[in-house]
Amino acid sequence: MRLIEINKIAEASEKISALVRTTEYQKSNYFSKLFNTNIFYKREDQQIIKSFKIRGAYNKILSLKNSDLSKGLVCASAGNHAQGFALSCSHLNKKGTVFIPKSAPQLKIERVSQFGGKFIDINIHGLNFYDAYDEAKIFTKNNNMVFIHPFDDMKVIEGQATLFLEMIHQVDFNIDYLFVPIGGGGLLSGALNVFKQLSRSTKIVGVQVKGAPAMKKSLEAKKLISLNDVDNFVDGAVVRKVGKLTYDFCKNYLDEIVIVDEGEICHNILLLSQNEKIIAEPAGAMSIAALRKYKNKIKNKNIMCLICGGNNDPKRLPEIEKRSQEWLYKMKKLSLIHISEPTRPY
Repeated sequence: MRLIEINKIAEASEKISALVRTTEYQKSNYFSKLFNTNIFYKREDQQIIKSFKIRGAYNKILSLKNSDLSKGLVCASAGNHAQGFALSCSHLNKKGTVFIPKSAPQLKIERVSQFGGKFIDINIHGLNFYDAYDEAKIFTKNNNMVFIHPFDDMKVIEGQATLFLEMIHQVDFNIDYLFVPIGGGGLLSGALNVFKQLSRSTKIVGVQVKGAPAMKKSLEAKKLISLNDVDNFVDGAVVRKVGKLTYDFCKNYLDEIVIVDEGEICHNILLLSQNEKIIAEPAGAMSIAALRKYKNKIKNKNIMCLICGGNNDPKRLPEIEKRSQEWLYKMKKLSLIHISEPTRPY
């Protein structure tokens, strides 16, 4: 499968600059010391919508012809893609309809309304992303509108790739490992398109949540697999089936994939908050949660992690703390917590 040309990604960076911020990368003193290495973050929680999703959504919408834009736009999302979609529609004065599942955090639903204003209609439908997705596709067909896919679209992937081209231009060192969260695979596909052309020595590690390992299962089966049951807690990274395009990119270019427990993600949300003053949503802490499993491989190396989203609803804190403590108890019981690792985030 051919990679997207770097000049096309550079052109996309220019096109989307009206709504997309150049986000910082910064060194983590806390996690660098904990793992005896150099840990850096790329801070996509600094975007207007507090997520990288604005890159792909806006790039896709900008690629449409006026005749398509005038038909009206539709998306399905657990929250962050919908925010990027809503902000894009509002900025361009175009009408859009959003389908969001009941499992989406209330904070994200409110922000979709805030960013979209009078240009966005919100439909709450179904228990999970695919319930909302199926209804959105039916609505799109019945009303002859245009559907903006959250991940399985080349222009969306091109938009997400701008993050990594930006990263390559920012750093003045070789990145030995890049940890990238996987939901539908759009963000990871963006990383592969840039790094497999400009920094081939970098190991790309996809990070998937235990409760929805659709990409890992698909790669193991060597075909697209649809999961029957998923844990919706990590709402920004839960799909039953990854995209055809994203699967193909991962099949051909991904170096490694690792599964992380929801409880470990919760533990790292708390560690980020207490020690780095960073508010990460569950998907935003996934790449940090993967570090413990790589602690022997990453010593004295340069490691880049993505804080891909910061839309964490404060109402979820009790469940985050509960899952964190349950995971810690299990790890201590199995003697899997390293002596230097904190067992409490405070």
